[in-house]
Amino acid sequence: MSDIITIGSATMDVFVECDDANIVSVRRTDRKLEFMSYPYGSKIEISDFASEVGGGGVNTATNFANLGFDTGVIFKVGDDIYSKGIFDFFKSRNVDLSSVVQDSNDSTGFSIILTSFEGDRTVLAHRGANAHLRKSEINFDAIKNAKFLYIAPLNGDSNKVLDDIVQFAKENGTYVCFNAGSTGIKKGYNYLKKILASAQIVVLNKEEASMATGITLRPDTRDEKFSLQAIHPDLKAMFEKLKVAQYQVIVITDGGDGAYAYDGKFYYYCPCFEGEVTSTLGAGDAFASTFCAALHKFDKDIEKSLVAASINSAGVVSKFGATQGLLTFDEIIEKMEQNPNFKCKIIEC
Repeated sequence: MSDIITIGSATMDVFVECDDANIVSVRRTDRKLEFMSYPYGSKIEISDFASEVGGGGVNTATNFANLGFDTGVIFKVGDDIYSKGIFDFFKSRNVDLSSVVQDSNDSTGFSIILTSFEGDRTVLAHRGANAHLRKSEINFDAIKNAKFLYIAPLNGDSNKVLDDIVQFAKENGTYVCFNAGSTGIKKGYNYLKKILASAQIVVLNKEEASMATGITLRPDTRDEKFSLQAIHPDLKAMFEKLKVAQYQVIVITDGGDGAYAYDGKFYYYCPCFEGEVTSTLGAGDAFASTFCAALHKFDKDIEKSLVAASINSAGVVSKFGATQGLLTFDEIIEKMEQNPNFKCKIIEC
């Protein structure tokens, strides 16, 4: 029996770095867009190249196991060279793969990650088997026997199993952390609300939170993103709409600007832990799964959990790979002790 079951995607990721990549900014009165560009019609030399396994299911299962939890994972792959690479990756990780689904008629997920000189990235993704997970293929007994279910974003038709998974977990007393993905969010707030009602922890990024609630976060004209006196009213409205259960923690991440949380009594803001930025891929998975694990370890202390999540995700972005920089709990706690001034800001509702 696993303490934690995580369900999500599994991919083979190919990282490509090119010194000739340009960042082009396009601004309008109501928004700003940025694009990665290359000279059209040219042959571009690659500066660096690497391949790693990735995907929300793989990344979070690896992190939970690295943090010391007895971990099992559910994902779907094909029977090809890429699935072999994923299985080889897990040979040195203490993760139960007995619930993994393999289909010889499908292809394993594959992504090309174009990284910029700023450390951010554009992902070209082929979902493959990740989009075709069926209810009949899910090991519900593993979910029933787990203490905690972590749901990473599901792709395509795999979202059809989300209702059944969450309802089953609720009926069997399995604690749920839901990292909402854009595919499920696009089904609308009324659909999402049913999922939210059964989850104790919900994590979204700022863009997903805006899409899920229909609330646009207007530009913040204050000098600080967050103060001890106020929180942006649009962000506050998002939190209040997303929190639909009595005990529930909602987390909204904001990339390099940190992360916010809300528990119905307090708002929390945690900045990013400073460090070298090599690639941001996997940072969101590391942050969300570490926050969930830390809430368990630190007896539901949201402030300490946000700090731990920020420290671990900083380790990930310092490396070229979604799981390369993951820390153990001992290493996270050591960094917390070495940086006593790195804290959250908290205000009462």
